[in-house]
Amino acid sequence: MSIDATLKALGIELPAPPKPVASYVPAVLVGDLLYLSGMLPFRDGQVVITGKLGDGVTVERGAEAARLALLNALAVVKHELGSLDRVQRIVRVVGHVASAAGFAQQPAVINGASDLLVQIFGESGRHARVALGAAELPLHAAIELELLVQVKHS
Repeated sequence: MSIDATLKALGIELPAPPKPVASYVPAVLVGDLLYLSGMLPFRDGQVVITGKLGDGVTVERGAEAARLALLNALAVVKHELGSLDRVQRIVRVVGHVASAAGFAQQPAVINGASDLLVQIFGESGRHARVALGAAELPLHAAIELELLVQVKHS
């Protein structure tokens, strides 16, 4: 089954790829590796989940932000590669979580993205990962994701 068919079966529609908010490009392809810039939980050009985990933002809401940022990331991957079927595997995910003092559940928050990657890509979606706490993130986003994707040669 194609990745587009899998997304449809899961009831997922990818957003338009978000535009950069500063002086960078959304992705860089080097050999068979696609490096993505940090992705925020954008919807219609606005960060929709802001604040700090452990101070008004729940783990569940943080996981929702991670899923949304992942969908934005996949929109960038599809735009860059032409098709998500060109993804060989998800190599690495780095999740930055805006965290209040004492908050230590960053892995549970980033599971929102990790679990969805496995639903979409199966074993190819299993990845190495880092989940970090951050004092502040751009545009007051609750989370920011980076992805490293191995690309199939066409």
